[in-house]
Order: sequence, then C-alpha cells, then structure tokens
Amino acid sequence: MLVPEPSYPLFGYLTALECVRAVPYPLRWDGEWHLDAAALPFSARTRAVLVVSPGNPVGAYLKEDERAALAAACRARGVALISDEVFADYPAFEDGRRARSAALYGDVLAFSLSGLSKVAGLPQLKLAWIAAGGPGASEALSRLELIADTYLSVSTPVQLAAPGLLAGRSVFQTAVRGRLAHNRAALAAVHAPGDPWDVLRAEGGWSQVLSVPRSRTEEEWALLLLEAGVLVHPGYFFDFPSGAHLVLSLLPEPAAFVRGVEIVARTLRA
Repeated sequence: MLVPEPSYPLFGYLTALECVRAVPYPLRWDGEWHLDAAALPFSARTRAVLVVSPGNPVGAYLKEDERAALAAACRARGVALISDEVFADYPAFEDGRRARSAALYGDVLAFSLSGLSKVAGLPQLKLAWIAAGGPGASEALSRLELIADTYLSVSTPVQLAAPGLLAGRSVFQTAVRGRLAHNRAALAAVHAPGDPWDVLRAEGGWSQVLSVPRSRTEEEWALLLLEAGVLVHPGYFFDFPSGAHLVLSLLPEPAAFVRGVEIVARTLRA
C-alpha cells in the first residue's frame, strides 16, 4: 500500500498488523502541498493507494486534478484508492479546486473513510464507516461485511444512537471551527516580518506546521519549548523527509494557545 509522507505515524503499524507493506510517497511543498500521481512508486505488488484529505498534520485537501490523475493511474494498474476523510468537515477556507469524497466519482474502485471521532468529537464511541464506489464496489462491500463480522460488528447501541449523534454534530463542529479560526489568527499575529520561522499554509484540519531554523535539531527545539512550558511535536514524528519543522495543535483553549504561541515566537527568534 502506498501511503503519504509526511503524515500521521499510524499507517505503518496498521498495515504491518495486516501483513501489508506500507511504501511512502512524497507530498511536495511549493507554497502549498501537492500530490504528484506521476511520481508514485507503483510496483507489481501494489494493491492500494492511500490519501488523507485533508492531511494530518499538513492540512492539504486532495484537488480535483490530483484525484483525476490518481484515479487514472490506479485504474490502469487495477489498484484501489483509499481516502481517509476524517478531517474533511474542517476547512480553513473555501477552495473550488477541492475534490469531493473519493467514493462519489465512479471511475475507480475507491473507499472513503470517516467516523464519529472527528465528525462529532466522540472518539470513545468507536463508530466509523467506509463508503465504496466505482467498479467492483458491490463485491468489495460484501467482502468488507465478512471482515467486519469476523472481527465482531460494531455495538448495536451506538448504531442505534448514530442518527441522533450525527444530527447534533453541527454544534460541535461550529465550536471547533471557531476555535481553529481564532487560533490560526493568533498564530499569524505573532509572526513578524523577518522572523526566522514561518507558518506553512494549511487548508484544513486541526494541526499547524511551522518551518523553523536549522540552527537546532527538531528535537532540540521541541525540548527547549517544553522547558519554556509549551508542548509541540518535532517534524520527524510525522516523517518529514527534510528541513526542520514543528507541529502545533490548534485545539487548545484560545487564551492558553495565545500564551503558547507567544512563547514559541520568542524562543524561535532567540
């Protein structure tokens, strides 16, 4: 399975548990993040390509032209497209280039993944779903049903509660979007012209990537900030292949976030 890099450090473990090999493919940065379908390392053993839209932590949505090129490449090789869309409801701004949910197109066997964890802020209820579309989707769903039954189906109480939980998701999502917008603005406000660090443009999600000076390693920056009272992740945690990066969560309470990013800005300047 081809998986994006940088990304959340989970796919290698999940694929290994299923005796599947995860092979990374790069996301390119040129002021925004891109997926280059022509550069994907397909082989005779490739069975699926995973995209995360928007990515975690980079926050980039799959674009229509990227999706079309990826679908064509997968279709030509008989490879499935898997799209993790758990953060899709949290865009930072509108963008007409964004692709729709992968299972809606019908031109390649595609699976769209999401769940209550991010959609409704209810990770402990353990309810997620897979939508399938394109050639072979019916057979794929039959096989997925067998797998789900083998591992025991999701609990009946949460299935019955799902319509009500989803109906109330707007309250949670509105609050989260407001907090994300506030914290993005606070981070932008502490970044001054000429600063030796930068905020890499994100299109959505709950995280923010910073490009930081290479005068220290990512781990040294993270430890220095920890001593100053701020918790960040070093970029290597997410397999950034080069450069120096830190990853911030955009979810803290706004007053605490403002204090934190002020410390980050002072520390990186020093």
